[in-house]
Amino acid sequence: MTKLSKKKGNAVALIPLFVFIFTFLGVGIALNDFYAFPSPVAVLIGIVVAFVLFKSSTDEKVDTLIAGCGESKIMTMCIIYLLAGAFAVVSKAMGGVDAVVNLGINTIDAAYFPLGIFLISAFLSTATGTSVGAIVALGPIAVSLANASGSSLPLICGSLLGGAMLGDNLSMISDTTIAATQSLGCELKDKFKINLFIALPASIITIAVLFYLGFNSEIQAVEIPKNAFNWITIVPYVLVIVLALFGVNVFSTLIIGTLLAGIIGFFNHQFTLLVFAQKVYEGFTSMTDIFILSMLSGGLAAMVDKAGGIDFILHQIKRRIKNKRSAQVGIGTLVGLTNLAIANNTVSIVITGGIAKEINDEYELNPKKTATIMDIFSCLVQGILPYGAQVLLLLNFAGGKLGFIDLVGNAWYILFLFIFTMIAIYSTFWDKWVEKIFKV
Repeated sequence: MTKLSKKKGNAVALIPLFVFIFTFLGVGIALNDFYAFPSPVAVLIGIVVAFVLFKSSTDEKVDTLIAGCGESKIMTMCIIYLLAGAFAVVSKAMGGVDAVVNLGINTIDAAYFPLGIFLISAFLSTATGTSVGAIVALGPIAVSLANASGSSLPLICGSLLGGAMLGDNLSMISDTTIAATQSLGCELKDKFKINLFIALPASIITIAVLFYLGFNSEIQAVEIPKNAFNWITIVPYVLVIVLALFGVNVFSTLIIGTLLAGIIGFFNHQFTLLVFAQKVYEGFTSMTDIFILSMLSGGLAAMVDKAGGIDFILHQIKRRIKNKRSAQVGIGTLVGLTNLAIANNTVSIVITGGIAKEINDEYELNPKKTATIMDIFSCLVQGILPYGAQVLLLLNFAGGKLGFIDLVGNAWYILFLFIFTMIAIYSTFWDKWVEKIFKV
């Protein structure tokens, strides 16, 4: 282990970062909507404060800002966001999302609706890289199923929430995965393998619990309208997952997946070549917020770093770190607290990525495991935030029939994921098995 850095840094340099966070948080609280105020504008306010507060010349500050915005990892992250957006929009336009939903609905028995919703949302979120998208697509259906069948609304919605967060955390085209792996400089497929070794046992136990509850359920079967779907529209999702698992470059994977979805949509008469091009661009624009936010956050972080703010945070964290295990917990806690403040798991990783990288290198941690811990902790907190988009959407879909405590209390997967993450951090046996099985 290397010696701790002697730099104590400059606490004042963190003021622009706190201005960004508290602007975003304060307006969200005031409006009771954490997505009403554009996060890129909040970070821009922080940048303005940095220009006013820091003592170097304007030219130097501009150079630092531009260098941070254009840093290679930030730009790589941003381009991946664009390609992921294109794939998601084109795949949905050619009927992929509807096919996944209808496949599940057509084959689920009423007693096992919670289990079915968990599995469908997990696959849909993994394939599309977004928990919010999965909840938007399945939320109304889940509530309708509960009302029609007499199933537990909290259990069905909790299962949907857990499955959506499973996919968000595990997906190789998720914003959080992209941000975490780019921040730590590791491969998507390697992070996926380590992440899978934590998420898989948590999901298996969740499935067992939901199966047990369904097996002992007294709910009578109900007739649910069944809709036809085309199996081939699911293929692009499966292909992207398979290509990523085999280590195909993420740029190539997303381009191939988008082209295949376009070809299927063209031959199924969902859209023309012109509409395909428009959908690709629509996918690009759907990522505008996170693209601009990542770029500007990189610039703000560079300015804060040069003024000594990052050194100050590192010094404070390292004072409390005793070993590699506590370093991993420290990174997870840092990401989780940041997410608690701004209610956005991707932004939390973007903000703390540089600090996590410093701690990872200082304590010679496995960057793939560090990226996994960052992603998991951000999703754990996001999944239980009463003011997070995922929870707010589900409560809204339930129309006042579901309380926050009931919802989170039935999100079994989130609880089990936390337990297995702690096991992964503190168990040397876990590390040995992962290294033996996955060679990472």
